[in-house]
Amino acid sequence: MIHPRILVLVFVAVVGVAPFVLSPFSVTILNYIGLYSLATLGLVLLTGVGGLTSFGQAAFAGLGAYSTAWLTAAYGLSPWLTLVIGLLFTLGVGSIIGFATLKLSGHYLPLATIAWAVSLYFMFGNLQTLGGHTGMGGLPPVTIGTFALSDNSAFYYLIWVAVLGALWLSSNLLDSRPGRAMRALKGGIDVAEAMGVNTQRSKLIAFLIAAGLASVSGWLYAHMQRFVNPTPFGLQIGIEYLFMAVLGGAGHIWGAVLGAGVVTLLKQKLQDVLPHLAGSQGNLEGIAFGLIMVLVLQRAKDGLWPWIARVAVKRQPRAIDATAADLPTREKVDTRAPLLQVDGVSKRFGGLTAVRDMSLDISRGEILGLLGPNGAGKSTMFNLIAGSLGISGGTVTFNGERIDGLRPPAIARRGISRTFQHVRLLPDMTVLDNVALGAHLRASQGVLVSALHAERGREEMLMKEAARQIARVGLGAHINDLAGSLSLGQQRILEIARALAADPLLLLLDEPAAGLRLKEKEALSDLLKSLRSEGLAILLVEHDMDFVMNLVDRLVVMSFGEKIAAGTPVEVQQNERVIEAYLGSVA
Repeated sequence: MIHPRILVLVFVAVVGVAPFVLSPFSVTILNYIGLYSLATLGLVLLTGVGGLTSFGQAAFAGLGAYSTAWLTAAYGLSPWLTLVIGLLFTLGVGSIIGFATLKLSGHYLPLATIAWAVSLYFMFGNLQTLGGHTGMGGLPPVTIGTFALSDNSAFYYLIWVAVLGALWLSSNLLDSRPGRAMRALKGGIDVAEAMGVNTQRSKLIAFLIAAGLASVSGWLYAHMQRFVNPTPFGLQIGIEYLFMAVLGGAGHIWGAVLGAGVVTLLKQKLQDVLPHLAGSQGNLEGIAFGLIMVLVLQRAKDGLWPWIARVAVKRQPRAIDATAADLPTREKVDTRAPLLQVDGVSKRFGGLTAVRDMSLDISRGEILGLLGPNGAGKSTMFNLIAGSLGISGGTVTFNGERIDGLRPPAIARRGISRTFQHVRLLPDMTVLDNVALGAHLRASQGVLVSALHAERGREEMLMKEAARQIARVGLGAHINDLAGSLSLGQQRILEIARALAADPLLLLLDEPAAGLRLKEKEALSDLLKSLRSEGLAILLVEHDMDFVMNLVDRLVVMSFGEKIAAGTPVEVQQNERVIEAYLGSVA
């Protein structure tokens, strides 16, 4: 197994000496691999990390290429200046497209990216100012001082410096607060928003980073070729970029380089060999690529890089800086007034009333149990409080402020944190990173600062807090394990640690004891009692009656969306309506 840093150093060394030992043709191929790696890296961040499928990456590369071609050829501007102008122009266009399309979900988003990718492609070909389908030539070479990068060997180093820089920035970003927010998108919008993530902002950030990387790739392509036409920026090339990302490993930044390299080399080889084998010309490599994709995804559905990493790269545990400062904590005002008040809340789905005239309250330092048979409306009630569903009537007041009508990130910001009925973790992230996501609102590192690795002090504070919460729930031995490798019971406990990392005033727990063994339930009960003693309010939905009755201070029982009983555990156990709801009619 190889240490990751050694692997990076070897890669940089190989890149550095390649022009001295390879033929000019091979250097040209490496140039194209570098260009494709930049564009594909954007898709890794957008699609593999953020879960947003786009077919328009080549069109963004076209914006960067045509911006510099037009400005340098027509107005004589410096290529370095047009790099900045083209990047800003691409980000501007990307912002407009992103605002218009990123609210779409499911298959509508990829269809929308196809639509604007085709539109931009035809714009490139039909504007005579840009040379139409013939293209534009006469672009000046990029110069560094008085040295002109006028041949492929000289341009090679510019391309690969850009690739290595992009890989470094991307790696830093993913290992940071905004990077975790982007990664949370793939786990589900409801989960990310419950942690306080502004999902629309995170989507747009991922989209613009992808667009920016494609624009830089287009700028490099234009000045390497000294000529541009629409062909390299069509929908088919956008599909190839997505193919590279998936083949290399869409969730891993090194998968971009691997995918670009494998596809480029394989495409070159197939173009040479297939016509001789088949005895005909044509785009036969497209057929071969389709077959290869099917075979690869059958054997390595996550792409090639994760398979290589498992057998060759040694995973490094994250070290925790115990000397880091503590994150600021939320002010907890000691008052006798209820912390949460739900008054006459109803929820209707068309003609179906799921919750009707529901009222409850909970104070600081109290555990309130919410019980009821399956289908009673308990989870709907949870979602109404957390903001995942909008109420149809009534009010929800938290800490003296009405919160009904607020979105989940705004509610999380006010001090309500939750778990889910069905475990909702990010299985490909470590236990530590999953819990650090819960502390998202307790820090404010920006994208640029994080990408430049300038937020390490604040990041160490987040990691220290996450490690503290992990140890608190008894998962300290698994801190660097992948969340998906834990048992179901451990994953439920991990969700509680993630919720606690937000430093909440109210904790909403949806069936936290499901899947836990007896000893684990006892440990969870002790933890919740400890949290109660610290003044935390806990609203608990649970089916394990023994667990609930020995833990809660009060109970509210629902049946068919209505409250049928409330009181202490002893009072509720003796209530005839409760007995009837659970066991049938009373004799």
